[in-house]
Amino acid sequence: MSVRNILQSYDTWRASGEPLVLATVYETQGSTYSKAGHRILIAANGDYRGLVSGGCLEGDLAERARGVVASDRPAAVTYDLRDAADELWGLGIGCNGVLRVFLQPLQAAGLYQPFAAIAACLRGTEVAGSATVVESSDPALPAGTTVIYRSGVYDVYGGAATVGERVFTGARRAAEEGRARFVTDSASSVLYAPLPPIPRLLVLGAGLDAVPLVGMAAELGWFVTVADHRPAYVARPGFERAERSLLVEPDTLAATLALGEFDAVVVMSHHLPTDRKYLAQLATASCRYVGLLGPRARCDRLLADLGDRALPLRDKLRGPVGLDIGADSPESIALSILAELQSTVGRR
Repeated sequence: MSVRNILQSYDTWRASGEPLVLATVYETQGSTYSKAGHRILIAANGDYRGLVSGGCLEGDLAERARGVVASDRPAAVTYDLRDAADELWGLGIGCNGVLRVFLQPLQAAGLYQPFAAIAACLRGTEVAGSATVVESSDPALPAGTTVIYRSGVYDVYGGAATVGERVFTGARRAAEEGRARFVTDSASSVLYAPLPPIPRLLVLGAGLDAVPLVGMAAELGWFVTVADHRPAYVARPGFERAERSLLVEPDTLAATLALGEFDAVVVMSHHLPTDRKYLAQLATASCRYVGLLGPRARCDRLLADLGDRALPLRDKLRGPVGLDIGADSPESIALSILAELQSTVGRR
């Protein structure tokens, strides 16, 4: 289940006022389904959104979540599956790893913090970072204390306003480095994890081959915007899962959309003059990935037409777009594009 799906369920549960539990993987060893920093939500009735183990351990987590809600106190649980006595669980998972999960109660009276702040970061456009105290002997830094770092500002939930420079620095580093770390010392154990925003994809061109691309990206939980200058194309059935379908003249693209907010842009209008105008405006945008549909010769021609204006595109332009997987249909081409996009967004 995607992060966006989890957030949609969170909105529904929050509207009902029922208590929730945030389950966060804080440490792993060996082979595990999820890694440190991975989060799921569990409702008070045992329903859950997201997976930490592929569905094998979530039932047990849901039972433990009931106790966390009842006590209104966080708790940590360890699942050690390294032994053939994995049969102990009656599951035969065979992951051969250790998974440690931290459970935090989320109450309506507390405005569902710290997850409300986490959700805002995930829905935003810039990477944030978090610090979650799993164990502590410091009364000013009790287990469950969470620090959220975003835009140079620190917000503290569940502990003293001043929790120590180490914790603040760790949350900021998690945002900057994009990786989770679990750090233990004599006084506390803290998970530092990034809060990357949900990817945003801009598809320029609303042809028939854009429909599977939009649908697959939406299935991944990405925010997708489709733009075209042809009214009949924008109104085409199949774009219902896009966050937005916009009628935009090619010359006004940069003035109409904040291009820097998109993680990736795919240019696929199938019209040379239009693609040329798109690329000219994307050259100075801060998005990390620009994909151009079509053969390499077409890409080379467009870059030659743009001359020096194309220089900023050199490091971020993929033309032809997508991984070479032998794609020969709109659906397989969409798969090749999204595989390359996921690799880029995931910093692989």
